[in-house]
Amino acid sequence: MWTAVHFWSLTAIAAASGIAMLPAFRRFSDQERIRLAKRKIWAHLYEFRLFADDPALLVRAQKGLLRWNARYLGLMLRPTAVVLLPMAALLFYLDGVYGHRPLRSGESATVSAKIEGVDLRQVLPTLSGDGVTVETPAVRIPERHQVYWRVRATNPAGGALLLRVAGQSLHQRVRVGAGLQYLAEWRNLQVSYPSANLDIFGFGVHWLGWFFIVSSIAMLALRKRFHVTF
Repeated sequence: MWTAVHFWSLTAIAAASGIAMLPAFRRFSDQERIRLAKRKIWAHLYEFRLFADDPALLVRAQKGLLRWNARYLGLMLRPTAVVLLPMAALLFYLDGVYGHRPLRSGESATVSAKIEGVDLRQVLPTLSGDGVTVETPAVRIPERHQVYWRVRATNPAGGALLLRVAGQSLHQRVRVGAGLQYLAEWRNLQVSYPSANLDIFGFGVHWLGWFFIVSSIAMLALRKRFHVTF
């Protein structure tokens, strides 16, 4: 589970992200046409109640509702596309911080290595650790060029792994403890850190869900101050 530092830092980032999207929506959307589309949608919805006994008018209202819903979605495409790329980059980074947690001292994890250019049927990679105990022999899957071990963290301050294969070596840090740490290191030697969830009233909530809840609340709360209509 997360610490208080994880919770409050992610909450602040999510709120700031929601607020930052408001100027982008205002700048890159046609607010007048969006307001018109929303008014038309509500008008056609009211027609369903007013003309409930007239099938012909109901069909006309349904067609109008579908048409203006399509226009509304089309108007939202441009601002959504503008914020999509920077938001995707931000979420990718945040997943490395909040999606998993470091190991605890004495906790075990799986380590995987992707090894290209050698025949794993004939070559046995060796893994050693500093502050980390390698608990199992290598499990090789030659067809996938993958090798797996189970390791256990023994140093509360963290440790390191050294992979040797075919005269080459590869180092990888093993994160242990609490606090904010970036865990998504994209290398051929990977440590499978445990997933981390936010505990809300006894329910485990994924960080991405909490991010979107907070950012959405921030956007809705301040949309009038920024003169933005969704």
